[in-house]
Amino acid sequence: MAKTYDVYGVGHALVDQQYRVTVDFLNNWKIGKGVMTLVDENRQKELQSALSCQPENSASGGSAANTMITVSRFGGRANYAFQVGNDKWGDFYRRDLDDAGVQSTSSSQRTGSTGQCMVFITPDADRTMNSFLGTSANMSPNQIERCLIGKSQYLYLEGYLLTSDAGMETCQLAQKWAIEDGVKVSATLSDPVIVETFRDRFQTLIDVGVDLLFCNEEEALSMTHCKNLNKAIEILEQQVRTSIVTRGPDGAIISHEGSRVEINAVPVSAVDTTGAGDTLAGGVLFGITNGYSLVDSVRLGNFAAAEVVGKLGPRLDRELGREIEVILRDTTELDI
Repeated sequence: MAKTYDVYGVGHALVDQQYRVTVDFLNNWKIGKGVMTLVDENRQKELQSALSCQPENSASGGSAANTMITVSRFGGRANYAFQVGNDKWGDFYRRDLDDAGVQSTSSSQRTGSTGQCMVFITPDADRTMNSFLGTSANMSPNQIERCLIGKSQYLYLEGYLLTSDAGMETCQLAQKWAIEDGVKVSATLSDPVIVETFRDRFQTLIDVGVDLLFCNEEEALSMTHCKNLNKAIEILEQQVRTSIVTRGPDGAIISHEGSRVEINAVPVSAVDTTGAGDTLAGGVLFGITNGYSLVDSVRLGNFAAAEVVGKLGPRLDRELGREIEVILRDTTELDI
């Protein structure tokens, strides 16, 4: 049966706002560097007042949104379930997502304030996020649609959703529907602090069934309580069919049914690492749902991630569909 969508994503909808700051700014305001921290609206306004500059860029964001946009930029078909407020930022979010070619439903807007993520970019290109979830914090099962999940090849679950009871319930129901309807389940661990705090919830999803797991090295170590990456991957191999562990400039490790392949990163002068992992996931999901091998799909993801890291902002700003053959031309086909 032909599928309408390659991927159906579920996640927190946040308007990303990027600021260039110094490490001293982070230290002075006691902001944990390199991780995502949930803040309330008052804290966000306090930080905005402390900044002497306007954001350099604003875009519809959130981890899963960045991934769905990448699927679309490669020419894939993505549908995204989210929740924003009925304010100007909610209108902006929906327009921006539509312009990026990602489909959604009109029920995504609710009474309240749209969530915003302040992304602090330091001179080392590291990204630090302070997120006010707004109405996205109330993301509930009412925002997902079984018929759309069933029309997709893959479900994609954002780990940040597990920070709330309603978000966890949403992920569990989406996963249940996907498994019952023969749709493969993918998920991302999202952030090492989130994994450390909500490990039991991640483990619950994995125990029920995750076909493809995305994480970076730090998240893999946190999830498995390991200090050694090889051991961490061994543990993940016992729990998921396929895992992709990213290692920044050191590339990525694919583990598929116990076999491993290392993929080199695409060299790039880093400007902003925001959205790199999300973008890689989008390239992989596009590839495996459009007939490319798993290895070549990761190569597509790596290329897209390098494009994002080399500029300001969390997502691709150009179409890559016509460049796929060029991206893969000098690679060796290595199916696993």
